Amino acid sequence: MTNRFRLTIGQLNATVGDLQGNAGKARQAWEAAKAAGADMLALPEMFITGYQTQDLVLKPAFTRQAEEAIAELAALCAQGPTLGIGGPWRDGDRLYNAYWVFKDGAPVARVLKHRLPHKQLFDELRLFDSGPISGPYPVGAARIGSPVCEDAWSADVAETLAETGAEILVVPNGSPYHRNKLDLRMGHMVGRVVETGLPLVYVNMVGGQDDQLYDGASFVLNPGGHKAVQLPPFQEMLAHVDFTLTDGGWRAEPGLMAPQPDEWEQDYQAMMLGLREYLRKSGFSKVVLGLSGGVDSALVAAIAADAVGPENVHCVMLPSEYTSRVSLEDAADCAARLGVRLDTVHIEGARDAVGGALAHLMAGTRPDITEENVQSRLRGLMLMAISNKFGGMLLTTGNKSEVGVGYATIYGDMAGGYNPIKDLYKTRVFQTCRWRNGNHRDWMMGRAGEVIPPRIIAKPPSAELRPDQKDEDSLPPYEVLDAILEGLVEQDLSLRDLVDRGFDADTVRTVEKLLYGSEWKRYQAAPGPRISTRAFWLDRRYPLVNRWRDRP
Repeated sequence: MTNRFRLTIGQLNATVGDLQGNAGKARQAWEAAKAAGADMLALPEMFITGYQTQDLVLKPAFTRQAEEAIAELAALCAQGPTLGIGGPWRDGDRLYNAYWVFKDGAPVARVLKHRLPHKQLFDELRLFDSGPISGPYPVGAARIGSPVCEDAWSADVAETLAETGAEILVVPNGSPYHRNKLDLRMGHMVGRVVETGLPLVYVNMVGGQDDQLYDGASFVLNPGGHKAVQLPPFQEMLAHVDFTLTDGGWRAEPGLMAPQPDEWEQDYQAMMLGLREYLRKSGFSKVVLGLSGGVDSALVAAIAADAVGPENVHCVMLPSEYTSRVSLEDAADCAARLGVRLDTVHIEGARDAVGGALAHLMAGTRPDITEENVQSRLRGLMLMAISNKFGGMLLTTGNKSEVGVGYATIYGDMAGGYNPIKDLYKTRVFQTCRWRNGNHRDWMMGRAGEVIPPRIIAKPPSAELRPDQKDEDSLPPYEVLDAILEGLVEQDLSLRDLVDRGFDADTVRTVEKLLYGSEWKRYQAAPGPRISTRAFWLDRRYPLVNRWRDRP
């Protein structure tokens, strides 16, 4: 009996629905593992289908073809390492999230996910059936136990595996990113290692799917919770981990210890990768956006340049009589610093035409938000026309503060296919701009240096839809607004809780009213990358019509 065991971690990027593409990627990884003399290749949860599939996995034709793709892959991956790959398994009228294990083309095990997550953005209880807790399976000289993702977040599955002879825990995951997620994962996995006394390998997916980002950051823990291997976040890679059999059981040898960036860098990379992945997986290679001279559109333009390269970013300035000279200058300065194309399309003529067409109905009324929204919708119309004509995806630029209180025009500045800063509060927008100006990384395709003009960051935000307009004419200061929204959205605080924290009762009541009253807008909003624990969409599902209001 050998006292060595080599495992290859496949921290790879699957595309939902691309069964043949995912199988091809798995085959390449298996060949690399074979060349490295590995005993096993471990791929993430539901890798053959991509993750999350949502209701796509309920289609019998899809699950049948996924199982066929797994069988074909297993036949090709004979005479080499054991293959572990996630995918669905249908057994009569029951459907499981399974981890398939093959050796020499034949099945060794089919581990069924036992604990099905149904909180935050997950809803696996409506998709899958809960499987029984599976036992360990043999691979070379070792016996492997594989709690599938959520199965490792509680003690029962890992403890059962340890009691039935597992010697190493290999945990396949489709664990999405949110801010500071690695610390949360690590805490749970250390718990499993301490409870079982077994080494643990956390194999996570990487890449983007709709609003979700999978950050990889896979790792290996030895008994006692000592980290032996740490892979980088947001990067596809294979890592070969060697285990040695000691008197105390298997122990992972020290390997790569990639540094983990701080939350500002990880959030920025998540937003950038979310956009890059959404474009690539949707079949787009370039983008268009309105560049207003404000901080939000400047940040989106920077993220876009980093995601697809400045040459694939088309910015458009759409001035009216209310657009200040400073905004025109700042937009031009920002475009030049980023190296992106900037065109100007004036909206006065179109606005006058709309005003003339409606004049007989609007006669006798005073200008109000109606006329302001016409300007925004004309900008959306023109940007969509440019998008349609030249094939770039239109990006929207509303931050989480504006999206939260509905300070955005439906079918106007909300028009578009994706919003990279949808889950970023306004106060974090400013800080993220400062971070980008001071930092450049190899994964950025854009220019280094101060790409967002400091004057854009410093000036008071304004929609410039009427003379001398400022955001704070209609909203509390963003420091106050963001703190209240974070309390209502992320923490589900009551109005009384917020008042007890020192916020003005009328202000809190107003923000809550705006939050609930704009749910219908968010329902129609473009998707964007999830970087918080409570993003608008799957994390937070509220009725569009809702008369309940809290009492402070």
